[in-house]
Amino acid sequence: MRTFLDCVPCFMRQALDAARMTTADEALQEEILRRVLRDASEMDMRLSPPAMGQRIHRLIRELTGNADPYREVKERTNRLALDLYPEIRERVREAADPVEMAVRMAIAGNIIDFGVPGRLHDEPLGRTMDRAATAPLHGDARSFADEAAAATSILYLADNAGEIVFDRVLIETLGPERVTLVVRGGPILNDALRQDAEAAGLAGLVEIVENGSDAPGTIIEDCTEELRSRFLAAGMVIAKGQGNYETLSNAPRPVWFILMAKCAVIARHVGCEPGSLVIRS
Repeated sequence: MRTFLDCVPCFMRQALDAARMTTADEALQEEILRRVLRDASEMDMRLSPPAMGQRIHRLIRELTGNADPYREVKERTNRLALDLYPEIRERVREAADPVEMAVRMAIAGNIIDFGVPGRLHDEPLGRTMDRAATAPLHGDARSFADEAAAATSILYLADNAGEIVFDRVLIETLGPERVTLVVRGGPILNDALRQDAEAAGLAGLVEIVENGSDAPGTIIEDCTEELRSRFLAAGMVIAKGQGNYETLSNAPRPVWFILMAKCAVIARHVGCEPGSLVIRS
């Protein structure tokens, strides 16, 4: 998916939010924003939005000297999600269709995103779970479940910290013995790293692989050779979140995308309304 003009204001807001989170020095905040404005004016709009996000956050880390500005946020959302883990499991266990409910709960977790416009991630997670349990699902959950049941191996591309606890329930429902979990290779926004997967209790369930990239998505050419090989060889690939959709919507193999359409650009591209629950390949 290419970058659209509507993505540019989002880059600016994301840069300013991250700068303010990282430093109270207004002069440094201004320098960050001016550098991002210059980079945005020169960016190749044929690239996916996460390619620009990668540049923005590398710049912020360089100028502030903070290697992981969102570390505290990630730890907090991991704890919050873990508190909800028993309830998530119970909702799935009691559902008439456990796989579909696990998908719905995984999408509810996708609200924990500090890279999107607006304040969607401020909605209480319990309320989001209630909504996700009954809202229309844009896509074919039955085909997803059938393909997952038949797959000999599943490559699961994670998205955000906190959200990864919700992913754990879906992975447990699908059968963790066949799943390899992929996390980012370096800090970017509140995206999940290995330590977040471990905090979510996934280390004892699945193999965890780092993709070698610090992009807020999966830019295949920026990932390790191992990850590229696993991506092509996997029986099924599941990609969580908008960043993975933006980078893999034109991937050279089938991919199942699970996300909440949190902005108008993504909603138009998917063919749904903003706020929709999406599962599609």
